[in-house]
Amino acid sequence: MKRVFLIVLDSVGVGAMPDASCFGDEGSNTLAAAARGAGFAMPNMARLGLFSIDGVTIGPRNGQPEGSFGRCAEASKGKDTTTGHWEIAGVVSKKPMPTFPEGFPEALLRKLSEATGRGILCNRPYSGTTVIQDYGKQHMETGDLIVYTSADSVLQIAAHESVIPVETLYEYCRMAREICQGPWAVGRVIARPFEGEVGRFTRTARRHDFSLEPPEPTILDAILAAKKEVLAVGKIRDIFAGKGIGEFQFTSGNAEGIEKTLAYMDRDFEGLCFTNLVDFDMLYGHRNDVDGYAAALTYFDQKLPEMLAKLRDEDLLIITADHGCDPSTPSTDHSREYIPVVVAGASVKAGVNLGTRSTFADIGATVLDYLDVPGKTAGVSFYSQIRKN
Repeated sequence: MKRVFLIVLDSVGVGAMPDASCFGDEGSNTLAAAARGAGFAMPNMARLGLFSIDGVTIGPRNGQPEGSFGRCAEASKGKDTTTGHWEIAGVVSKKPMPTFPEGFPEALLRKLSEATGRGILCNRPYSGTTVIQDYGKQHMETGDLIVYTSADSVLQIAAHESVIPVETLYEYCRMAREICQGPWAVGRVIARPFEGEVGRFTRTARRHDFSLEPPEPTILDAILAAKKEVLAVGKIRDIFAGKGIGEFQFTSGNAEGIEKTLAYMDRDFEGLCFTNLVDFDMLYGHRNDVDGYAAALTYFDQKLPEMLAKLRDEDLLIITADHGCDPSTPSTDHSREYIPVVVAGASVKAGVNLGTRSTFADIGATVLDYLDVPGKTAGVSFYSQIRKN
């Protein structure tokens, strides 16, 4: 019974790609930045080969890594969550998703206002934690929606839970998702509920993403078509708009995501468990919190032995990322970086350096190869290189 546990450490990039300057990200290195944070320690990931990856200069390097390791370049034209996960799952995005650095066009806002019956506040790129402080009072007084974006391809709607119930906010976001098509087809529409009093507003854990559907079938569709299971933990279901997802579990953060993954490890199934751990990106990368990022990576590393102990003989564990989000740069946005690939399992050779792969899609191709599932991806499997004879 073959199982693959694919864990995405959201935004844990391992160094700027050659074209990073085209994205304003020259010199970004998320892992190296976090390693400068207080208390950073990842001995278990080091043991598997994280610090032995080409281009990774933090240490200590393990002379005899127990896993296989490498890094992947992004072939897609982007550096966002949706694009990164789609590419991991086998689909390269040849065109970047639209962004709106000057705010959304009036025609889009008019359609949204007509659909919801509410006015619009802000309409600018903004920090999510700051926008509710700056516009929350006006929102409370008027009931108007706080609509904002970022450097990513997103339209975000913030609303106080006492003014607009969460389910109503979700319905407004579904309306926005229908409107945001064609030239307005942002990767994600995000519901951002918040609570609290003026001057002390805080976002709640009831965020919800409404993504575009992938333009082509992904490895998730192929695995389901082969009558195997696809279990999604965290925001995976949202990222793929539910396509190719069997069972799913939303989470409030990394700790719950790890616990739900551990629970799936105790369960009999054949197929893929796909986990996203979002705190690295959402809580620390975007907020330029180096120490927080370091602490989150250290916590993951401390939980890793528990995961490794639950692996069965026919299990494959793949730990990777979807982009960077260097917490030490002036920017609070994602960064164009290589992603790490660390692979462990009883069938995996120790110490295999996979070098630099040309696309994240090699990961998806490897998953299909290991599960003996037919399917087309933009990548090339590396399982033959890491498989024990």
